[in-house]
This record gives sequence, structure tokens and C-alpha cells, in this order.
Amino acid sequence: MTGYSDRINHAFAFAAKHHDRQVRKGTRLPYLTHPANVALILTRYGRDDETIIAGILHDVIEDCVREGWTREMLEERIAAKFGADVLETVLAVTKRRSDDDGMEFSRDEARADYLARLGAASDAARWVCAADKVHNAGSIFADLRRTIDADTVWGRFSGGRDGTLHWFRSVHTRLQALGFTAPIMAELEALVSALDAA
Repeated sequence: MTGYSDRINHAFAFAAKHHDRQVRKGTRLPYLTHPANVALILTRYGRDDETIIAGILHDVIEDCVREGWTREMLEERIAAKFGADVLETVLAVTKRRSDDDGMEFSRDEARADYLARLGAASDAARWVCAADKVHNAGSIFADLRRTIDADTVWGRFSGGRDGTLHWFRSVHTRLQALGFTAPIMAELEALVSALDAA
């Protein structure tokens, strides 16, 4: 049965340990609510355990290089505990801070690199990418509906409203151009349109 296994439970425990004390931008929500929702979205679309586990772990390397954990250590731990395929999927949807020569990326360069690397990404990685953006866009939309001051929501993001919408559209357009036509794409498109109209 998709949606629960000992490995999925183990992935939640691993993510909880590494995201401990992190919260969602501009909220008091534990960060773990995000990978948990990504996992739920992937389960709703009938994805396999490997993809769901990668969804749970998708931000560990990007957000948890701190307090004695290097990127290399996190990569090794994910590969050892969950396998090379899960690690490959996680790395495909991890924004890099620098290029192969160690030159630090600007925010726009990091985003362009992410979009470019989706070209070589597996189908599982594209599912995780789409589920990540569905949850992020859906969370923003829900927060906008609960507030009387939209700027308090959009102000959480360095690109503001326009930059955030542009990023979601860029990911959707890139996945579409790569031939990723899974049903989740319609959900992502609808959420981005709803955000634009909000």
C-alpha cells in the first residue's frame, strides 16, 4: 500500500531530526509540515515509496548544512539509509549554492541552475519538484485568504509577489517543456493562476 511503510516512517524521523527548530518562512509552523505535505501530495497521486521518501527528504541537504553537518555528510547519510536512487532524486531538486568550480551563485543564478538541472532529472525528481511547488503555492494562497494585508504574506519572500509568481511559472514552464505532463501539473497551474488573481 502506498503512503505508509517503515522506510517512510524512518524518513520522517530523519527529516524531523535535521529540520529540528526550523520553521516555515514568516510563520511559527514547524518546517517538517512542508515535507509532510509534499509526501501527502505525492501519495495522493499514487507515487511509489522511493519518490515519497525523496519528497520527505527533499530539503535536508539544501537547508540543514549547519551545526556540524556538511553537505557531504548529509549526502552520505541519505545514501546509506535510503539508497542511491533517493539521494539522486533529492540532489536533483536541491538548489546549489555554488557552481562546480566553487563560485557562489546569486539567487537568480541558483534558480537558473535548478531549472537547467531538471533537464537531466528523473521522472521521480520532477514529481517531487512539482509537489514541492504545489505545497508552497497552496500555502501562500491559504495564507493570503486568511489575512487582510497581502504584503505581510508576500513580504516573506525575497522576490516579493512578482518574483515568487515568476518562479512558480518558470518551474511549471520548464517541466512542461521537458514533457512532464503528469496530472499534478494542472494542479500547479491552477494554484499559480489563483495566486495571480488573489
